[in-house]
Amino acid sequence: MGDLITIDGADEDLALSKSEFLTRQEVLRRRSRRVKQLARLYKAHYWSLMEELKRKHKEYYWLYGKSPFKEDEKKNGEEDDENKLGFHLKCQISDCKEKAMVLTRFCHKHILKDSNQTLYRGCSFPIKSGQICKKPILRSINPPHCPVHAQAAEKHLQRALKRAGLNVPSPSKLAPKLHVVVAEYVHQIQTKRREAQRKSVSKIKFEEKTSES
Repeated sequence: MGDLITIDGADEDLALSKSEFLTRQEVLRRRSRRVKQLARLYKAHYWSLMEELKRKHKEYYWLYGKSPFKEDEKKNGEEDDENKLGFHLKCQISDCKEKAMVLTRFCHKHILKDSNQTLYRGCSFPIKSGQICKKPILRSINPPHCPVHAQAAEKHLQRALKRAGLNVPSPSKLAPKLHVVVAEYVHQIQTKRREAQRKSVSKIKFEEKTSES
């Protein structure tokens, strides 16, 4: 895509620019033409970004992913790749054979050893003998539990609620959507109104019968 963009129907717009007033049809036709051109430009820009993303993904996978030439990678590639932009093929913890994460020297299991990272923290779930799990999890997770201990904490919570006499459904179940709740609420209101109308009608009939007698 070039820097200069030619607007579709520029000649017609130039002729209309000399007019003091425009009809409704002329305004709508000009707006429709420009919106369609803008949509085409957005689509072309989107697909150009997708092509660039594919190209960068191939480069990244070639440098830091699996190479098709396994023998060459083992012999010559490891030392060169480790020095590029701070990327390391293997975790720096001794006896750890896991691949290091991007822009760090440690794998996911040992990422908390990196004092410069700020994305992860340890799981705070207490385990046996007063120790804490400390498995790496994202800082945004709340409560700070790893997947295994999140399920354990949920079970402990359910048991505590049952012991307290509270019948609470599992918190893992999704809450009903708003429109479902509103529809049920309206249904209950309508049911109560019908019952009230029936009682009032029956009361009126009873009063009429007593007055006639």
